[in-house]
Amino acid sequence: MTIRAFVAGFPVRHSKSPKLHGYWLQHHSVQGSYEALELSPENLPRFLEALNEKPSADTFVGGNVTIPHKEAAFQLVDERDEAAEMIGAVNTVWLRDGKLHGSNTDAFGFSGNLDDFAPAWRRGETAVIFGAGGASRAVIHAVLEAEYKQVHIVNRTLSRAQSLSDRFGGRCQAHGWDAISELLAEADLLVNTTSIGMAGKPDTSRLALPSLDKVRKSAIVSDIVYTPLETPFLREAMRCGLQTVDGLGMLLHQAAPGFEIWFGIKPRVTTGLRQHILEADE
Repeated sequence: MTIRAFVAGFPVRHSKSPKLHGYWLQHHSVQGSYEALELSPENLPRFLEALNEKPSADTFVGGNVTIPHKEAAFQLVDERDEAAEMIGAVNTVWLRDGKLHGSNTDAFGFSGNLDDFAPAWRRGETAVIFGAGGASRAVIHAVLEAEYKQVHIVNRTLSRAQSLSDRFGGRCQAHGWDAISELLAEADLLVNTTSIGMAGKPDTSRLALPSLDKVRKSAIVSDIVYTPLETPFLREAMRCGLQTVDGLGMLLHQAAPGFEIWFGIKPRVTTGLRQHILEADE
């Protein structure tokens, strides 16, 4: 029997997930498939509902949902795990005991990436996070799970940063961009979760690219953007001699829990997988 999983987005042609899961399927000789489905927001509810109707050898056992469906999926699943509840979005779904379950593995992916390339990040106490969108929620959850004492959320629109601070509780503080310079000196971890610097996105502001000269030399700097792999934010960190972690590993690690759920094998994020994804872009 062929086990089928999917990634649903709108659009979805940009997704690297089919190449990623295809690598693992081939590596582990799994009789399965992972298919990209372009689903409009109005068609998502019916699609997820139909997953649980008359399951057969041809139906999907689960899959991923990506932009713009993560928050809608949060509302549509029957059961959610703690990570999904805290982040307020779902990116991984599966069927179990007649119910559609949902998780958010983005925080797991963020942590796994830093564990690979900068394991000392877990010893930090103060994080500064740029941006207050959906990706920021996952990073905040991961940092709080790592027991950071202070998490500073910096955003152009202060009210959005305040909303996240209120959501995650007392260790978080909200700031506008004008507070960046005073926050940098105390940061053990700096993370950009905005799209500035991403290929295809207009760089409408220099505010997401502060000088990092005041950052302590032991700090770790990460950007969740992985196209390009070396973003302007990371180049600035390199200029200052800081340790950097690019965003590709977050994508790779966040995929692993879903693969294990659907196909019953716990995959590893390896240099071979990373190279496979990088070569696919060439």
